[in-house]
Amino acid sequence: MLVVMRHGAPAADVERVVAVINEMGYVAHPMPGAQRTAVGLVGNDGRVDAGRIEALPSVVRIIHVTQPYKQVSREWRPESTVVTIAPGVSFGGKDVPVIAGPCSVESEAQIIRAAELVRDAGGTALRGGAFKPRSSPYAFQGLGVEGLKLLVRAREETGLPIVTEAMDDEGARLVGEHADCIQIGARNMQNYSLLKTVGKLGRPVLLKRGMAATISDLLLSAEYILAEGNSQVILCERGVRTFDPAVRNMFDLTSIPMVHELSHLPIVADPSHGTGLRDMVTPMARAAVAAGADGIIVEMHPEPDRALSDGAQSLYPKQFADLMIELRGVALAIGRALPPSPEL
Repeated sequence: MLVVMRHGAPAADVERVVAVINEMGYVAHPMPGAQRTAVGLVGNDGRVDAGRIEALPSVVRIIHVTQPYKQVSREWRPESTVVTIAPGVSFGGKDVPVIAGPCSVESEAQIIRAAELVRDAGGTALRGGAFKPRSSPYAFQGLGVEGLKLLVRAREETGLPIVTEAMDDEGARLVGEHADCIQIGARNMQNYSLLKTVGKLGRPVLLKRGMAATISDLLLSAEYILAEGNSQVILCERGVRTFDPAVRNMFDLTSIPMVHELSHLPIVADPSHGTGLRDMVTPMARAAVAAGADGIIVEMHPEPDRALSDGAQSLYPKQFADLMIELRGVALAIGRALPPSPEL
């Protein structure tokens, strides 16, 4: 439930609404906004005495949030949320940042070279897995803490902020200490313990859609993070599994405008995992920006043929550089822009 306050309502009136909500046994979230000041009520069990709140000074009206997710919904917050992971790198505004890098951190030389290629082509953040969830227990699982240290080294060399995945609570704390944004992968989208942990850490989170998750499932998972007090959540469309083996996943472009309609959170697109095929990444990245994606995350490896994971969907450096040129044109056509690479 949302309590909408009169424009310019005195702070004392807002504080009074908060106090009454707390007295009633619920949790109040004051939300100053450009269009209105509102106070959200969390924990509504259907027995809230709305009349008691409506009678308070400066209260204009009560809005009942109809979606199962509350704080994530556009009803809760009409203004789009902008999530900043580093100075000059924000998702949800006019800019369309591009996150790129290899699937996995393999060595110091490899990740620093990858970071240099991303920066030189105009990318705005570096991705790379230190902890890798793999379908086979015999596949390369990542370098762990050493991989995180190498990512930090690459950030020092290039100025690019780091986005990397956490697989469990301990890993989330380690990633939070080293990286600029904690990625929650598709396999962990409904790992609610992990979602609560990253919610408490207060670091920006990139939350990927699960392989068989509906849009509502994705937004409810984001709600777990916001419910712990962390509103810095970036959603990610990365494809869902279907019956068709022609591509790795079905890259669901419709999720981008749908999420914008349902939620105030930004959403980025991952055409690398969304297709699993190198030749499909560029056209799907272009389409995602045209559909309104707030950012792109792609895999690019200095030498994809030697990659220890996901080489078949990783772009060659020249392909990535060409993609960046094309994305600038698409963004410009819809009134947006790719931001410049961060400077040291």
